[in-house]
Amino acid sequence: MLADETWLEPFAPVILQRHERYQSAIRAINDFSGSILEFARSHEYYGVHFDKFRNGWIYREWAPGAKQLFLTGDFNWWDRQSHPLRRNHRGDWEIFLPEAEYRHTFIHGSRIKVRVIGANDSDLDRIPAYIRRVVQDEETHDFAGQLWFPEESFAWTDGGFSLEKTAEMPLIYECHVGMAQEKLGVGTYKEFEENILPRIQAGGYNAIQMMAVMEHPYYGSFGYHVSNFFAASSRFGTPEELKSLINKAHEMGIAVIMDIVHSHAVKNVNEGLNEFDGTEDQYFHAGDRGYHEGWDSKLFNYGKWEVQQFLLSNIRYWLEEFHFDGFRFDGATSMLYHHHGHTDFDSAEKYFDSGVDDEALLYFQLANTLIHEFKPSAISIAEEVSGMPGLGRKVSDGGIGFDFRLAMGIPDFWIKTLKHKQDEQWDMFELWHELTNRPLREKSIAYAESHDQALVGDKSIAFWLMDKEMYYSMTVLEQNLVVDRGIALHKLIRMITLSLGGEGYLNFIGNEFGHPEWVDFPRLGNDWSYQYARRQWSLADDPLLRYQQLGAWDQAMIGLVKEHELLSAGPAQQLYLDPDKKILAYQRGDLVLVFSFHATESFFGFPIRMAEAGTYRILLHSDEKEFGGFERLDKTTDYPTDADQQVHLYVPNRVVIALRRAQ
Repeated sequence: MLADETWLEPFAPVILQRHERYQSAIRAINDFSGSILEFARSHEYYGVHFDKFRNGWIYREWAPGAKQLFLTGDFNWWDRQSHPLRRNHRGDWEIFLPEAEYRHTFIHGSRIKVRVIGANDSDLDRIPAYIRRVVQDEETHDFAGQLWFPEESFAWTDGGFSLEKTAEMPLIYECHVGMAQEKLGVGTYKEFEENILPRIQAGGYNAIQMMAVMEHPYYGSFGYHVSNFFAASSRFGTPEELKSLINKAHEMGIAVIMDIVHSHAVKNVNEGLNEFDGTEDQYFHAGDRGYHEGWDSKLFNYGKWEVQQFLLSNIRYWLEEFHFDGFRFDGATSMLYHHHGHTDFDSAEKYFDSGVDDEALLYFQLANTLIHEFKPSAISIAEEVSGMPGLGRKVSDGGIGFDFRLAMGIPDFWIKTLKHKQDEQWDMFELWHELTNRPLREKSIAYAESHDQALVGDKSIAFWLMDKEMYYSMTVLEQNLVVDRGIALHKLIRMITLSLGGEGYLNFIGNEFGHPEWVDFPRLGNDWSYQYARRQWSLADDPLLRYQQLGAWDQAMIGLVKEHELLSAGPAQQLYLDPDKKILAYQRGDLVLVFSFHATESFFGFPIRMAEAGTYRILLHSDEKEFGGFERLDKTTDYPTDADQQVHLYVPNRVVIALRRAQ
């Protein structure tokens, strides 16, 4: 890393110190467990397991500060004293239940909790930390752990699925199972498998990024206030139904990435880990350092051995038990800095000074080591906005080990542009810079918008472009200038972001066809309505609505990029940029893309010098009628280069043209 990035030389001592700290941690893990893969198996020790040798169930819990634990549940008619746990030789709490005695009561589907008398003399019924399933009582709304012993284990049939091609060029469909259906209610894993996966496959995406997988007590948190890290959310269905969804995705050639939340945890005492043993610093930092004011949640102590093992085991569990193909780590910036990223990163020193949380940085290095040792082609993505150098470099190179970083500056750029600039003020130099300014040896996932921009209080790009006209003027039977502009720019924004902005791409569910509504989960403020916690697929399916045209464009551009393996072709080469005419042209791989962002003017015989002489042909353009265009271009026309290696194009306003040299 230091050899490749000479500007980092002043920070060599810090970078080397980080690497030495990682090597020391790996040595300690290897001395203790033999390998990081073995270290990440605490979920096989803690929690509820059947012991074949002793012929019974054993339940263990790490609660060092607790004074006493009792197991309670349906099996003992919720007696809070009859089943005390004892400390074992490791200092962990455990209890053994012989099968002969409990085979009719300690059964699949029954509920349990653990009564904890804490260090602070608290006396509370808690949900076991490593529980695999949590359910909510429909009447009392109380959450409890649920024993899950299905008679038959799930039969996987995805052995032939290969992740390697997707890992080279991920085209990610970000989605949320609960809000994926059109009905007013919570969607299920099964409905997603049957109704949504075929849409994603037809759209050409090769990966889905699933939000809200880990159990969370408040649906409206979008899954980001996690309470039970080893439990797949039961509000969407059973663990087997989630496995079936993933298995089906793999059969369709679609990788499944989990939006994993290790950046914080829900502060709820009844449902989560907070003050589990009666202390505030069991899993989290004590005091102010353990609380995130902006998120109203608890922050893990990544420097504590047991917390590292808990979180690393959580990673292995989801990879192994559910066949996930990788992770998008939520809130990486918040983790990497004591100030949680609330500063201007206006100097390189801020990536290496005392503001950096070295314990969290080390945790990421360990997590990425584990991920790639367990599944070498797995995809690891950081939601990181500061631009931390080395984030996307291998740990062995001195980096943090992620495969990709989310290009979070791109959606911010689009929103600022749409919000504050007239069309005539769009800056082509700024556009090129924002979409290409990334480290050469670190890969990015580009996106124009994600769930962040779709949430209530913000606007999707389609809404910024067309606003209320989306409710009244999206029919193909009439023309509307606002909608015409919006449709045209929506296509251009997505294509230039996809083709120029990174080595991978992400789209949030429904945004590909310009979904007209924001996302707002049921809450007191909207009278617990599901009106905006769903996706209206019927809009995209209606041939009389222009939503279908946007969806058709998305499918076409994804197909083109996949066919030509554009995102794995290296950086783009700029061919032409005119700030006044608002024209930008570049070559990436074997495709030449010409964009006109001009609001009104079209150009005839426009000269663009090509990197290679030859005859060029249009493969795709956004002005085709099926994409909501005006059919001003003829795809059968050949464009030969002249003596100056220029082609002379007809470039209509607000159009993108994709060309390729004829072989």
